[in-house]
Amino acid sequence: AIKKMSLLQESSSELCVKEIQVMRDNKNSNLVNYIDSYLVHEELWLVMEYMDGGSLHDVIRETRMAEGEIAVVSRE
Repeated sequence: AIKKMSLLQESSSELCVKEIQVMRDNKNSNLVNYIDSYLVHEELWLVMEYMDGGSLHDVIRETRMAEGEIAVVSRE
């Protein structure tokens, strides 16, 4: 999977660097792992493992969950 991040905004370049550092330094079988990054024009492309089913953010926005279910997802 590729996450494309614009570097045109000043604050986003700092955020990009921090995100790469966190992903690079935290390898875990329960996390989507960072593979590499590329600068393409004014965008930074972050290459990560593919996660079938979408991001956790997408799942939370599209699914109604009870508090107990949210607790389990957060714990895992």
